[in-house]
Amino acid sequence: MNNKKKKITIVCCCYNEENNIQKTYENFLWLMEQCPQYDFEILFEDNCSTDCTQDLIREIAAKDIRVKAIFNQANFGQANSSANAFCNVSGDAIMPIACDLQEPVEILPEFLQYWEKGYDVVWGQKLKSEESAIKYHMRSLFYDIIDFFSEYNQFHHVTGFGVTDRKVLEAFKISKLQDPNVMMRNFVAEYNFKVKLIPYEQKQRKAGKSSYNIRKALDFSISTLCNTSTKPLRFMTILGGGAGVCCLLAWLACLIYKIVCWDTFHAGIPILIIGIFFVMSIQIFCTGILGEYISVVLQKIYHKPMVIEKERLNFENNEPQITVCGGNINEN
Repeated sequence: MNNKKKKITIVCCCYNEENNIQKTYENFLWLMEQCPQYDFEILFEDNCSTDCTQDLIREIAAKDIRVKAIFNQANFGQANSSANAFCNVSGDAIMPIACDLQEPVEILPEFLQYWEKGYDVVWGQKLKSEESAIKYHMRSLFYDIIDFFSEYNQFHHVTGFGVTDRKVLEAFKISKLQDPNVMMRNFVAEYNFKVKLIPYEQKQRKAGKSSYNIRKALDFSISTLCNTSTKPLRFMTILGGGAGVCCLLAWLACLIYKIVCWDTFHAGIPILIIGIFFVMSIQIFCTGILGEYISVVLQKIYHKPMVIEKERLNFENNEPQITVCGGNINEN
């Protein structure tokens, strides 16, 4: 009989979170005490913090061998940092938890119970939030737009907080080999894994200031839209083609009207304007077609490193890695 405990890897990506690191670690210790049936490891991935975050993680890792750490050479963004962490976990499942103390760790034992029942993914879904009402409703609008354009149903108000099975993670890493911009929540929706969503209320940030500003939010929104659907490009193509047809019909109508009312209708300016708009429509039509091909090609030829690491702690091999999509390359 195999009595080996299943292993859970808690993944915590952070940037300038010196005021939250210790409390976050204490929350993880509480979770471990509540779930003694599992072995746990903690992986902090720091995105080149400029405060004392890395020093605090070093202190924690020196006292607790279960705590691993990766310090990135630069700030590669939250998405790449998370993906790099996913490439370095050893658990049967992962628990991505933000370091801002906004997600309630006290509900995670319930998540693990559903995972044991056979769900591939057990995620928290924010149905309420203590953050600004404007922010929450703007996020709701974002999810509605993404869901409208996407070819498959998307999860609303889901950040990845919860439990994700190892098999989902391995499949995600394969997808990363071809698409560097794929997001875990979009990937899970596309491939129809067995998902359980558990509602929760998001708390306010306990300390520090979020680095996720309006510019980053807009960039993320556009990137997500482009990576989950080609409908906007097709809309451009249809719009250009439709406008071209309308202009052609209007030109024919003007021509017929000129023939019928030769002496009273002066067709010079209308015909010129219609011609200009017709040419513009053709240009939009061609741009849409080119965009269709470019969007596919760009997803295949992107081979820049995803993350370059500066330092590792408590790994069997503490040599820093260069991470490309789907895996690691030793930095020699």
